[in-house]
Amino acid sequence: MDEAISLEERYPAQYWHVLADGRIQCDLCPRDCKLREGQRGACFVRGRIGDAMVLTTYGRSSGFCVDPVEKKPLYNFYPGSRILSFGTAGCNLACKFCQNWDISKSRHFDKLADQASPEAIARTAENMGCKSVAFTYNDPVIFAEYAMDVADACHARGIKTVAVTAGYIHDAPRRDFFAKMDAANVDLKGFTDEFYVKLCGGHLQPVLDTLTYLCQETQVWVELTTLLIPGENDSEAEIAAMSAWIGQELGRDVPLHFTAFHPDYKMSNIAATPPATLLRAREIALAAGLNYVYIGNMHDKAGDSTYCPACKQSLIVRDWYEIEQNRVTPDGHCPDCHAKIAGHFERYTSAFGRRRIAVMPS
Repeated sequence: MDEAISLEERYPAQYWHVLADGRIQCDLCPRDCKLREGQRGACFVRGRIGDAMVLTTYGRSSGFCVDPVEKKPLYNFYPGSRILSFGTAGCNLACKFCQNWDISKSRHFDKLADQASPEAIARTAENMGCKSVAFTYNDPVIFAEYAMDVADACHARGIKTVAVTAGYIHDAPRRDFFAKMDAANVDLKGFTDEFYVKLCGGHLQPVLDTLTYLCQETQVWVELTTLLIPGENDSEAEIAAMSAWIGQELGRDVPLHFTAFHPDYKMSNIAATPPATLLRAREIALAAGLNYVYIGNMHDKAGDSTYCPACKQSLIVRDWYEIEQNRVTPDGHCPDCHAKIAGHFERYTSAFGRRRIAVMPS
């Protein structure tokens, strides 16, 4: 073990059991880490002290910001609203292309400068006029107990909760965790197990299981994000297969965001995603019958905007994260043909725009 677990980090964790050989197995995610005294799991934030497992990042954050909800990205979940975003440290995957690697791969807890109780976070979100709170920057699955307590505090104040996650979680904690969430953006990082094994240190099937559970058994609003990496997960065949599976298993109304890779972390030798790749991916997904397909990390108003699946008229026109026009009725219909638009909508007198505000809960 690289770093001792201090007294203040010993928050009791859930989802573990003792093995016959005396080790403790973490049951939170498919890594099934088996720990002896003093060891931490692959996520680095769940560890063993004595005969129990602890969560070392409860109440500690790598920072808090107020963002437009579109940055999560969520385009059909109260578009134009404010969302309070925060994360902790660590991750249960090992993506070589991680875009937040300084947080998710952190092994030094001086990254966690901000401390806040669940109630303080909920109160700050309310004071800042936020519609929702996002668990993001690193995967909230690994700090599930903290996220669930924050969610309870938020719901007590009428504030929605959002998980930005890779969905790499076992069934029992999956049910507990997402019962506290109103929306999720799930990273579907690729559509082959080879991609997950080679570049993420995991497997595809648990992510597909999370997605089918969310879309078939819950009321959680779900959007997907796929970061297209040249030569790894951007072939037309793979995009077509993924789009067909989404339409068949999750539903044609689940929004899909294709985003551009930029060289980072352990893949700094790979070129950035060409704009043509994103445009072609969107064409393929739309041709497969998906109703809401977006482009991210690239300036393209058509790819950022929301259209009516029935009459094809533009409804929400975006310029990056700035909403120039929102014609969706407050009850979620197209004003032209009256078709139902999938998602959650309210009429805002003015959208938050592309600003980011750093805050400190108190």
